Amino acid sequence: MKDFTKLNAQNSVDTGVAYDAGLRSFMLKVYNYMGLALLLSAGCAYFASQSEAFITAVMGNKLLSLALMFAPLAMVFFLSFRVHKMSLQAAQLTFWAYSAILGLSLFWIFAVYAQASITKAFFVTAATFGAVSLYGYTTKKDLTGMGHFMLMGLIGVIIASLVNIFLKSSALDFALSIISVIVFVGLIAYDNQKLKTIYYAVAGNADLAGKAAIMGALNLYMDFINLFLNILRIIGDRR
Repeated sequence: MKDFTKLNAQNSVDTGVAYDAGLRSFMLKVYNYMGLALLLSAGCAYFASQSEAFITAVMGNKLLSLALMFAPLAMVFFLSFRVHKMSLQAAQLTFWAYSAILGLSLFWIFAVYAQASITKAFFVTAATFGAVSLYGYTTKKDLTGMGHFMLMGLIGVIIASLVNIFLKSSALDFALSIISVIVFVGLIAYDNQKLKTIYYAVAGNADLAGKAAIMGALNLYMDFINLFLNILRIIGDRR
């Protein structure tokens, strides 16, 4: 996304800009991508959780398990660094493949948590995401400083989570889940505001705008998934 942001050098506009049909179309495209990706991931996660053959293969093969765990991360890096050299169709295909593979890697939540808890966590996440996205899109306050602070907080959470793999502290795990919710709420607002700046930087170039929509959807998708998982850890009832 940094490359898209750089294009903003001479096209910066106030975040409180009046209604713009082009901006609305761009944001709708971003949310359509994100929504379809969430549906794809949810479907893959559910059907994988119902397949004994898939579960046996993953649980019985450490290499396959690691591949399923790290493949989505590798695809995010690949898409982020290569998107400008890819065709729009290739970028779309990579995004859908990433969503499907990440969904497969989340099959475990159906085994660990009651389905009622998963549903409740999803609706809490959706309501929170919608409200915060609206704030990020409409506020006239510059959220850049907050966004950078939240990114530093995310790095801290990742480091603490790695440490907790060895400590195995349930109290620290619970605290990290709460902090993560705060971090991703802040990132959702920041990413929504940043999309407006990106749109005005790439408006007029259909290819760049299409790729920017995919990358924007990728960011919001990851925000949503991480918010959902942390809310599920906090309010979810384990089987």
